Amino acid sequence: MNKQYFAAVIVMASLSFGSCGVNLFSKSEDVKLGQQMQAEIAKDPAHYPPLNNPSVTNYVQGIVNTIVSSPNVKNKDFHYAVTIIHDDNTVNAFAVPGGPIYVYTGLLKFIDNEATLAGVLAHEITHVDHRHSTQQLTKQYGLEMVASVAIGATTTEGSTAREMAGYIAGVGGTLGMLRFSRDDEREADENSFIDLNTLPGKPWYPAAIKYFMVKTLNADPKGALAKNLSTHPPSKERLDNVNKQAASAHLPEPTEGQLHASEFMRMRSMLP
Repeated sequence: MNKQYFAAVIVMASLSFGSCGVNLFSKSEDVKLGQQMQAEIAKDPAHYPPLNNPSVTNYVQGIVNTIVSSPNVKNKDFHYAVTIIHDDNTVNAFAVPGGPIYVYTGLLKFIDNEATLAGVLAHEITHVDHRHSTQQLTKQYGLEMVASVAIGATTTEGSTAREMAGYIAGVGGTLGMLRFSRDDEREADENSFIDLNTLPGKPWYPAAIKYFMVKTLNADPKGALAKNLSTHPPSKERLDNVNKQAASAHLPEPTEGQLHASEFMRMRSMLP
């Protein structure tokens, strides 16, 4: 057997597999890619202006920390650090590989309670935890690149797949690579529910992400709001799936103790 072919087979057999298939990147490479993307975002305050309000950041970070403690979150060693982006015109949130989570003030001013925010954050945490971004990158660049990396070859640009992460993280690539597949979105929605439903004491209504979906679909499903949500486009199918999960779990209607609307509004009053 050709030695290079044999090496490719051995390495490909050891690659990480997820619900979306093969993943060329290791967990440590998810972290490195995320760090590179963090650096690019920090260098571009014109597009990603940070909100310098520790009270708001700590409030959102506390919700993230609680969600990550769910037994359903596997990769607890990722760094799920929150940054608030001061942009009221963008109703969105996104996460980059390895854990960093970005939340726009436009999202915080659009939703109505803490449970809805927890549902959205759990959705983002799933994208990180299940490594959806690097699975999509592996799909995009194909198994030919997998084989070339396995035998130590280089891509046509003269860089290995590991070095390619720096290129992908460059200006203009940050959000472009975060457009997930329909299956990724379904999985993130499902695990948002499971994350919250498996937390001790169920501090938030597990299906609260549905309130965000309903509001986005009713507000402007095909206009500017939908454009802002290009990384996570809303759909009636997604809403129906969440409602089915809630029905299957026989969830009662949420109480204020599970929605935390008053606490959320106090936090929101601190926004500029």
